[in-house]
Amino acid sequence: MSILLVAGLGNPGREYANTRHNLGFIILDALARRHALSWKMQAARHAEITRWDNPPGGTPLLLAKPQTYMNESGVALQSLARYYKIPVAQIAVIYDDINIDLGLVKVSLTGSAGGHNGIASILQHLGDGFIRYRIGIGPKRPPKMDLKDFVLGNLDTDQQTIVANTLPHYLKGLDTLLEHGADRAMNTLNRREKNT
Repeated sequence: MSILLVAGLGNPGREYANTRHNLGFIILDALARRHALSWKMQAARHAEITRWDNPPGGTPLLLAKPQTYMNESGVALQSLARYYKIPVAQIAVIYDDINIDLGLVKVSLTGSAGGHNGIASILQHLGDGFIRYRIGIGPKRPPKMDLKDFVLGNLDTDQQTIVANTLPHYLKGLDTLLEHGADRAMNTLNRREKNT
C-alpha cells in the first residue's frame, strides 16, 4: 500500500527554524530542494503543501508542513486526510524523538505519543496507524532541563553539523520507505549504527 502523504512536523516562524522540534520541517525542506518542489500555503488545510509526482515507488504523493504550531498538528493532518481522501495507513509523519540519539532514525507503526505534543494531537484528531519516521534528538542535556525548553532550543553548532552530515541518510531512508514500505525501512534503518 503506497504512501500518499508525507508530513513533517514543526513550528512556523523564523524563530523556530533551527530548533530540535523543527527537524520534520528541515528534512522535508531538504527533500523539496533536492527535487525542485515549491511549497504553497493552503490556508483551508492549515498547511504548506507540494506535490511530488515522481517519488521512489512511482505513486505521486503530497508533502505537507502543518502551519498550526506543533500542538495542533493533528488539525492540519485530519483536514488534509479528509480533503484528499487519504487513509491513515497511507500517511507518514516525520518528527523529532527525544528517545532516540541524534544522528539516528527509526521507523515504527504504533506506539504512544512519547511526550511529543504533535504526535498526541495527531493521535487525537486522526487516530493511530500512520507510519512514524522518527528523527533522534536525544539524549537531553543537561538531563534536568525542562523537555519543552530542550525541544524548542536551537541545535548547537556541533549538532547542526551532525544533522547536515546525516541529511543524506535521512533522505535515503525516506526513499527506502516510499519505494519498499515500512517493513523494509524498519529492517534497514532501525538496526543501523549511529552515524557521526
